[in-house]
Amino acid sequence: MAYIRTVKTASRATAVQIVHSNRRGSRDIEHIGSAHTPEDVEVLKAVARQRLNAGQDTLDFGDGRPAGATLPILSTRSQQLWDALCLAYISLGFDAACEADEVFKALVLARLIEPTSKLATIRVLEEIGIPAPSYPTINRRLPGYATDEWRQRLARACAAHVGLGPATLVLYAVSPGSPRNAGWSRRSPLGC
Repeated sequence: MAYIRTVKTASRATAVQIVHSNRRGSRDIEHIGSAHTPEDVEVLKAVARQRLNAGQDTLDFGDGRPAGATLPILSTRSQQLWDALCLAYISLGFDAACEADEVFKALVLARLIEPTSKLATIRVLEEIGIPAPSYPTINRRLPGYATDEWRQRLARACAAHVGLGPATLVLYAVSPGSPRNAGWSRRSPLGC
């Protein structure tokens, strides 16, 4: 048996899912997407209905619509959103500062869309149609992103973008599970 359900997410969005269950109690949940407006939720529900009914013939009950009028949605991609975020990333100088590291770029831009965990970042990228790095790849790369050299590169890029001299870089944790955002600042030894 399969049915469509909606649930609230940590970011106060509404997630639309298809739940496949059987008599023994096991369930498989297929995430369709998340939306913040009732209209977008209805679009996601329509996508879920189409996936549930894929491969089934429709009966003509004379509702005025021509047979086969609905086209299947094979994939979606939020290209304009992704292009705008990439443009901002490049204009800040992060692409050059991070030596075009696509994993870092994907993590940063996905967290701008929805501040969430590393694992959920993969879901966010998949929802907007962008190829996501694997979870092991993300975990392998994180130690390199936590170095002073990496932070100094980002600080220099930000300072160069706005024409600042000596400045203070402030970083905040954005994990939704944290009881409070832990902030700290560090003065760069390079004067950025």
